[in-house]
Amino acid sequence: EFPHKGLKNGETFMVGNLKMEVLHTPGHTPESISFLLTDTPASPEPVMVFTGDFVFVGDVGRPDHLEKAAGNYGTKEEGAKQMFQSIQRFSKLPDHIQLWPGHGAGSACGKALGAVPSSTIGYEKIRNWAFQYEKDEAGFIDYLLADQPEPPKYFAMMKKLNKVERPLLTEVPTITELTAATLEQELKKGTKLIDTRDKSIFAAGYIPGSINIQNNNAFSTWCGWFLSYDEPFMLVASPDDIEDLTRKLMRIGLDKIAGFIPGVEGWQKAGGQLEKVQYIDLPTFKQAMESNNLQIVDIRGATEYQGGHIPGAEHLFLGTIPQNLNKLSKEKNIVIHCQGGDRASIGYSLLRKNGFTNLKNYTGGINEWLNEGNLLTN
Repeated sequence: EFPHKGLKNGETFMVGNLKMEVLHTPGHTPESISFLLTDTPASPEPVMVFTGDFVFVGDVGRPDHLEKAAGNYGTKEEGAKQMFQSIQRFSKLPDHIQLWPGHGAGSACGKALGAVPSSTIGYEKIRNWAFQYEKDEAGFIDYLLADQPEPPKYFAMMKKLNKVERPLLTEVPTITELTAATLEQELKKGTKLIDTRDKSIFAAGYIPGSINIQNNNAFSTWCGWFLSYDEPFMLVASPDDIEDLTRKLMRIGLDKIAGFIPGVEGWQKAGGQLEKVQYIDLPTFKQAMESNNLQIVDIRGATEYQGGHIPGAEHLFLGTIPQNLNKLSKEKNIVIHCQGGDRASIGYSLLRKNGFTNLKNYTGGINEWLNEGNLLTN
């Protein structure tokens, strides 16, 4: 076991010449803490603060994860109140202090995270919405709790894994490259295959049954929706990307990688067949909308859908597709879409894996729909 010491608000410890002061900053979770850093040889004044999931660039941590993901009902309102109080205390720190949050754009721990890695307290006081509610606790709470995206499915498991003893991964494990024969055997056993290639490359030829989750900032989030912690899975990925992908998966506890293949060429050479994504362009899509034999499925988040959607589109959030296949018709033609195409590629591959052949991907999504002058409905 590693020795450890519990920390409380106001306590300090040294890392070489660097002094770290503990700030209790509840809100995202009750136990949330931040660390105020002082470079003691240079100055007795603090110069940086590491905020974890408390204050981000342009946003603050959401307080509803414990309730929505972990089932601790009634905690989001209390968390929002704690967040307001933490912000009040935090705003009294000097403006020059550099702010280094735990997440950036793409994280589900907030709803409007900025893309730059760091900021200053002074800048956040001006630009971060949370600091504009200095005397309006009710307004702060209402805004904080409104329109939060769906919390990733894996959050509940992460809470559990963080509380139990489990083997430590002290280095990135080496992932085995699979032969086409082994891949075929694993697929027959039901082992899931995640194709991490770009959606356009995936669309041109993919192994039947594979799920296209591209290697980007949202990779581990979507893997957490569709992979089980107690089952092995495989990857289609460039050897240059394997370490990066493995690290991303390890961070959310998904470490049962059974192996990878570098592409689909080996599968083809061994006699394996490929499928191609069936697209629908905008003119054909609009023509199909005139018939009664079409089901349009918007797989974006609920807040996105409520903010405006294509007329006649039904909402089915991407992360819950496997549990809601009964809501999709096998008699009608199905067109799925998202905002710009990435999520639609995941959804398309999931539905093909589950036997839907009456399926088209409108990859242009809401972005193209609006850019071509079409209107949305609420």
